[in-house]
Amino acid sequence: MRILTGIQSSGRPHLGNILGAILPALELSKKSGNESFLFIADLHTLTSLKDGASIRANTLSIAAAWLACGLDTQHTYFYRQSKLAPYHTELLWYLSCVTPFPMLANAHSFKDKSNKLADVNAGLFTYPVLQAADILLYDANLIPVGKDQRQHIEMTRDMAGVINRIAQKDIFVIPEAEISEHVMTIPGIDGQKMSKSLNNYIDVFLPEKDLLKQIKKIVTDTTPLEDPKIPDEDITFKLYQLIASPEDVAQMRVNYLQGGYGYGHAKQALFEAILLYFKDAREKFKFYMNNENEIIKKLEEGEARVKPIAEATIQRVREIFQF
Repeated sequence: MRILTGIQSSGRPHLGNILGAILPALELSKKSGNESFLFIADLHTLTSLKDGASIRANTLSIAAAWLACGLDTQHTYFYRQSKLAPYHTELLWYLSCVTPFPMLANAHSFKDKSNKLADVNAGLFTYPVLQAADILLYDANLIPVGKDQRQHIEMTRDMAGVINRIAQKDIFVIPEAEISEHVMTIPGIDGQKMSKSLNNYIDVFLPEKDLLKQIKKIVTDTTPLEDPKIPDEDITFKLYQLIASPEDVAQMRVNYLQGGYGYGHAKQALFEAILLYFKDAREKFKFYMNNENEIIKKLEEGEARVKPIAEATIQRVREIFQF
């Protein structure tokens, strides 16, 4: 089973990304019979970010975070989309020429901003086509996505089907979306879903002092220290139970219910739990960020491995049109 996942280079992953996406993806890649393709979608980032230095810095920090969390580049194809750009963009063109305008006009990525067309660039409009190229180029079978991306995978299937019908043979593998109905939702420091756009995230790779400052900003109610508290309604407790041991979680629950335990105590415990849980990852992240050549080396190795796959796919498509 060939599994493909793309990550936009919009900044390094936060606690929500790591627990909700990175660690599950890494576990999936370890299953017998699975072949994982993990790429940094830096071309997609151009639809919203135009500063090259920022894109490069984000790409490096994302790669460092995945490597720090345990990505095994010997068993995973790890690469930058932009380094295979000739193949991605050539396939984008072929797919664009068989994709009807109304399909793209109905895509969520466009419709969500269509009320302010001055802010919509052509790249955003054709975003689903490039995404389809990303998938079809590598004969991916399974695409783990959130519910909001289901439509884009259906569009990818439609585009692949059109090309296969034109060729009268299977040029492309028709991918399936894997949408978990039990995707972990990680609360941010304000109680909403943790998100960079809401600025309510926790960056586990920050220096200790800065990390503690972020944690101290977690929103709490005004229950006095000496009074009992309801653990399952508190953000700090919800985050703590995701990474602490069952015994420590049980003890914090008792502390909340019996009173005499303040939110400040809980936030300190969460801070210490994060440091323990991500001890190895924090050390590895620091190493990679101080040794960028190690990141580049691993990415270049991955890019060399995927290039023949991309070339073979493009050649199959070219032959349809006798190019």
